[in-house]
Amino acid sequence: MKRLREVKYSLALFYFIILYIIQSLLLEWDISLFIQATILNISLLLGIYAFRGFDNFNIQSLNSSLVSYSIGSLIGALFSLMIVAFFKAKLPKEVFITALALSGVIFPIISTFTIRKVLSMIPPKRYLVIGNESEIGEIIREIEKASMEKVKIYGYMNPSSVALEQALSLSLFDSILVADQKLSRSVESILEKADSQGKSVEFLPLIVEQTLKRIPIELIDKFKEYYEIQFSSVKETPSKRVLDLFISVIAMIILSPVYLVIYLAILLDDGLPIIFKQMRVGLNGSNFIMHKFRSMKKDAESTGAKYATQQENNVTRIGKLMRPVRLDEIPQFYDILIGKMSFVGPRPEQPEFAKELAEALPYYNYRNKLKPGLTGWAQTNYKYAATIEEQAKKLSYDLYYIKNRSLLLDLLIILRTFETVVFRKGAK
Repeated sequence: MKRLREVKYSLALFYFIILYIIQSLLLEWDISLFIQATILNISLLLGIYAFRGFDNFNIQSLNSSLVSYSIGSLIGALFSLMIVAFFKAKLPKEVFITALALSGVIFPIISTFTIRKVLSMIPPKRYLVIGNESEIGEIIREIEKASMEKVKIYGYMNPSSVALEQALSLSLFDSILVADQKLSRSVESILEKADSQGKSVEFLPLIVEQTLKRIPIELIDKFKEYYEIQFSSVKETPSKRVLDLFISVIAMIILSPVYLVIYLAILLDDGLPIIFKQMRVGLNGSNFIMHKFRSMKKDAESTGAKYATQQENNVTRIGKLMRPVRLDEIPQFYDILIGKMSFVGPRPEQPEFAKELAEALPYYNYRNKLKPGLTGWAQTNYKYAATIEEQAKKLSYDLYYIKNRSLLLDLLIILRTFETVVFRKGAK
């Protein structure tokens, strides 16, 4: 799928250049306008990406592509306005309208027909998998589906040197996929020889992370040494703290009228207290007090901690309005400001549930390598998890974020959070 990724990168660069060319016809450039245009153009492309405009499934359907591009462009433009507002001489509204028309209508049409053409020209890549189908077959099938059937499996092998050399001599596959490190060690010399002869050798973690954007627990089991090294180097960065401070201060200022309205609404609906305080697990497993607007009745947890799905009958009238659009979560900007949380990170869990999940799910405590977040990769990619199996799937997204964290990924999650709120997905 390397060729398809290259085409997508080329399309993004092409759109970026087109936006500048059209803007040049509408503006007489100075440094201030150029910076603002750059912020707008980057935000538009990030918005499109955040709303899955470049996802394989969406980009093949013109209707899906138009929806993803138009909503992503609108959110991206609004995001850029929060920064452009600080400039004295601002971009004219005609520039915003033209950019939105291009990115929301013209670009998705170009993308859809370009990707359809490219996909029709790309032959499937056939892999010989070193591993047991019973152990990793489900992940492989998920990759096949996500790759639009451009990844095909020739067969699985628990190889001896003779068997692998024999398979290589037949030339019935394009690459070797190492899906079990222990099995591959017995044939390392053959793999090196195959690589030198032009038969590429690839490793499952790279394909899984690039294609599925998550790290399943069973994958870590197969490549434990690699992932132990990767997760051991995880730590908080100063740049992320700066972003958290900026976002929390701006959000608390902008949302101050909302705070007041919700305060009065809760007071009139169910009285005091307004703020609900709850113990959660934070950085390095230490506990902290997390703040929310109270959306449940006063005695909802009098018998102990409960999952959100067990609390449906205890939600107040104002809570039923707040919870679907996450308004009950906004006091957590205070927790971000004081450094107990980050804007982006794994959602903090109650200590009782964290202990249960850590006992049931290997590598669960890797989540504590970073500060918990108001939003996260798992929240924007997966539904609310009510079972251990769903918790394992959600954990796989958290683990992907922890390993691959970056400022760009944080910005993507921030923009994708709008999609999560609009379509009411994720945590409760």
